[in-house]
Order: sequence, then structure tokens, then C-alpha cells
Amino acid sequence: MFLNYIKEFFVKKSLNVNLNNEKSEVFTKNVQTIGLLIDESTFEYSEAIIKELALHGIALENIKVLAYKEKFKEKEAYSRPTFGKKHINWNGEITEGFLNEFINSEFDLLLSYYDIENVFLMLVTSNSKAKFKVGFSAVDQNLNRLTISTELGNYKLFISELFRYLKNIK
Repeated sequence: MFLNYIKEFFVKKSLNVNLNNEKSEVFTKNVQTIGLLIDESTFEYSEAIIKELALHGIALENIKVLAYKEKFKEKEAYSRPTFGKKHINWNGEITEGFLNEFINSEFDLLLSYYDIENVFLMLVTSNSKAKFKVGFSAVDQNLNRLTISTELGNYKLFISELFRYLKNIK
């Protein structure tokens, strides 16, 4: 348990370095591909969010989901790519192939669907090559280009606000 606090400290140090080196791209085109980073430890309606995105014209094959579990179990079968603390080492480096693949994908939009500052989720968001990042206003403001202030459970409002803002940005 004590080692987990120390590991979080070192990963947070790595995260702060990444945040200082963050580059921002201009959002100039329609959204075709979406990366959805979701904390399934606190939110269990991932499928509902995917359906809501599809209702707004995003093709299901263009939505890539990555889930985080606080208590990741090696032997448990997960329905989508899922990671935990053990997939990120003490230096804040990603040690799992599917996680690196998600981070290196150049999504038009990355949805960081978590409202608690978790260093492992924040590190994935920060390292992502997505062109435009969206998240909750409760999480560090330097992490996302657009933050939406709503409750975690109110995913319909989050998605509708997201697309309303995206229309205004164009």
C-alpha cells in the first residue's frame, strides 16, 4: 500500500513534465475518430456512452475504447482493452502494447471520461497523440483543450454539450 503512494508520486512527477511540454493543435475539421478513455472503477455505462456518440453521427468502428480499473485482475476477462496501475511503471512509462497503441493513435477527439484526478488516467490523456482532448472540468485544466462541467453519471448531457461546443468551434 505504501509502495502504491510512492509509485503515484513518481508517475505524477512524470505527468507534470508531460504537461509542461504539451503542444496544442488547432481543431479545424469534422470529428471522424474518437478515443474514449474511461474509468470503469467509478462509471459502468461505457456502452451507453458509445451509443450516444453513435447517435451523433460517429461510426461505431471509429470509436476506440480504453478502460481503467482501480483493482485490475490479471485472470479476469474484460470486454474491452483494460489497464490498471501495473501497466505503468515507476518512471511513468507504459509497459503494455495495447496501451501504447491507444496513446499513439491520432484520434480527432479524445474523450477523457473521468472526473477524479487519477495520475494513471491523466498520464494516458497527457501522452495521447489525439488532436483535440475533452474532459471534465473537475480534472486538471491543463490536460484538456475543452472541459465540460457536469456530473459523471449524466453522460447524455456531457455528449450533447460536447457536440454543441464542437459545432460552435467549426
